Amino acid sequence: MNHLFLLRYGEEILQRSWEHILLVGIAIAIAICLGVPLGVAAVRYPSLRQGILGLANLFQTIPSLAMFGLLIPLVGIGVTPAIIALFLYSLLPIIRNTYTGITAIEPSIREAGKAMGMNSRQLLWQVELPLALGIIFAGIRVATVIAVGIATVGAAIGAGGLGELIFRGIAALDDQLILAGAVPAGIMALIADFGIGLIADSFRR
Repeated sequence: MNHLFLLRYGEEILQRSWEHILLVGIAIAIAICLGVPLGVAAVRYPSLRQGILGLANLFQTIPSLAMFGLLIPLVGIGVTPAIIALFLYSLLPIIRNTYTGITAIEPSIREAGKAMGMNSRQLLWQVELPLALGIIFAGIRVATVIAVGIATVGAAIGAGGLGELIFRGIAALDDQLILAGAVPAGIMALIADFGIGLIADSFRR
């Protein structure tokens, strides 16, 4: 990308990047708020495990364009269906890693907590979740990177973001415009992955 191109499109690249961050950030925040409790429920209630993991797996198998297409009749076009789709795609890594992180804890640690008089809620908040945080954050990292990539497709239904530049570049056969959307999205995914890794490391200290 040359200087003239950056002068012409630099402001729009920043605007589209911000839109992209908002789409991903809102979707991931909702996915964490719902995905972690669902992962805990899968541990606590074995009868629900297959249903929870199976449904989250099902969302992952639906192609992104098909997912957006299914959501349009329900919620219209724009930001809302894009956030819903990103949220649904983000659920599986978070639910699965929450479940894996908690079930990987040594039974003797739980028994020690119970011996100290902890009830089920105290055991969850004071023992299980803190010990499982590293694995949970790994799931959040995967979900975030997936969401950054899929968010580019949201431009096809008017959600904005960096995909807007990519789709316009494809329509105009303009490689620079495609790169103007693809490169920031790739950088964003790398920064998000590195940043969440740093947060995870700080919890383990």
